[in-house]
Amino acid sequence: MDNGPAGDRGSGDQRSKRWWYLLLLLPFVGLLFPPMYAFVEPRLFGFPFFYWYQLLWLFITAGLTTIVFRATR
Repeated sequence: MDNGPAGDRGSGDQRSKRWWYLLLLLPFVGLLFPPMYAFVEPRLFGFPFFYWYQLLWLFITAGLTTIVFRATR
């Protein structure tokens, strides 16, 4: 696959794709400070908030990774 001359690496298309990677910071920020979500209540299906909040981020992260992958390929 030919990506063109080496001088085209800084094209506007490549720069616009870089912004998609900022979405990958959301899970990091959402889980950065455990005291922010270290609570028992509210419970969901018997699980304390601390656990289901982290589990929710697992699915959010998978979705964000898929979005970023498709937007930047």
